[in-house]
Amino acid sequence: MVGLGKLGLPLAALLATRGFEVVGLDADRRRIDGINAGLVGGSELGLESLIRDAESRLRLEMISDQAIAISDVTFIIVPTPSGPDGRFRNDSVIAAIRQIGNALRATDRYHLVVLVSTVMPTSMTEVIAPALEKAARRKVGDRLGLCYSPEFVALGSVIRDMSRPDLLLIGESDAAAGDLLLGIYRAIIETKPEIHRMNFVNAEICKLAVNSFVTTKISFANMIAEACDHLPSADAEVVLRAAGADSRIGHDYLRGAVGYGGPCFPRDNIAFTLMGRDLGLQFELAAATDATNRHQLQRLCAVIEARAQTGATIAILGMSYKPGTDVIEASQGIALAQAMFDGGFNVLIADPAAAQNAAAILGHGVSVASAAEAVARADVVAIMTQWPQFRNIPMANFMRDKQNITVIDPWRVFKFGELPSSVEHIVLGFGPDAAGEPPPQAYND
Repeated sequence: MVGLGKLGLPLAALLATRGFEVVGLDADRRRIDGINAGLVGGSELGLESLIRDAESRLRLEMISDQAIAISDVTFIIVPTPSGPDGRFRNDSVIAAIRQIGNALRATDRYHLVVLVSTVMPTSMTEVIAPALEKAARRKVGDRLGLCYSPEFVALGSVIRDMSRPDLLLIGESDAAAGDLLLGIYRAIIETKPEIHRMNFVNAEICKLAVNSFVTTKISFANMIAEACDHLPSADAEVVLRAAGADSRIGHDYLRGAVGYGGPCFPRDNIAFTLMGRDLGLQFELAAATDATNRHQLQRLCAVIEARAQTGATIAILGMSYKPGTDVIEASQGIALAQAMFDGGFNVLIADPAAAQNAAAILGHGVSVASAAEAVARADVVAIMTQWPQFRNIPMANFMRDKQNITVIDPWRVFKFGELPSSVEHIVLGFGPDAAGEPPPQAYND
């Protein structure tokens, strides 16, 4: 397993618990020493116990030719960051491919290389396969298999998602390579997902297409929610739950709240748009999805600025891009905090897992506090991440002696009428004249 990051280490540990002998390789000595010392880091549910269960079947080392040469299969899960133009960079992948190829020169045994990291379409055929063949000095198919098999997982539930996927996607150089990889996956998968085997370019397109479609649903839901902001008695939750009952639409990701973020959704949607541009095509839907997502920050800023003067204190609850993780990449909370600070507001941030990560990015312009303290000191509160802990904030912290407080609640963390009457409770996607309980709903809880 080349790369012991947020996906590589869970997959290595999962394989080891299923009886495989796994060598986890990484170029960062501190990372390896930390994991060996029990300092896994992050907040991935079940990872520490999984590593313990792996016992002697999982060992962690620096990247070496020997470890690769004695193995049968090498997975590559290294970063493919977006470059300045928005396209994924393959530098780390090519570095790993070259080291793997060099190591394979010392053996005549069949070896399978599996790339899990997301790449741009045509990368496997035009860049990665040629680099592997050049380094290994043999052709793919000649004692050498190559697969592209990106994961569809969410941080915080990686282990569950890997063992219970909806879709198993395998781009394969040939049937023998795909058969071997499928056999490995069947040892760790607990359900019966749809299995789709295909050539490299179809798999590369599919990975981007899935995430781009999901982001389109999120942006569509936010568009409906913004319309409901301005329509008397409208409620986006009622509208979207009814619309999602249509099997052609579905409920998943169909909820108006804040924009999407994280390490995959924003960049995959942009990369999908760029793929169209490279082909001389206009992928206007993907571009509009990204534009709609960027607009969500402006929408929130406008709500806050309409209720607070420059110099007011804004509490932003939620810095991670989603609950259950400390990852802040493309976080909507981070973006809002920066925008408020740039606009001349005093900014307090709170998050159960990601506050310190956020403070390191935002610098001295913001202050870190507990959620309860942030609410007690704020003029406006914006709940950006649906952490369940935020429901435990004492109601007394929302009360003021001489002034009201505004709570912007995109995720509907608090029920209508639950906050003190002195609080202006703004629920995004809820019509301007609505008050108290939402209108009767025609669905079953």
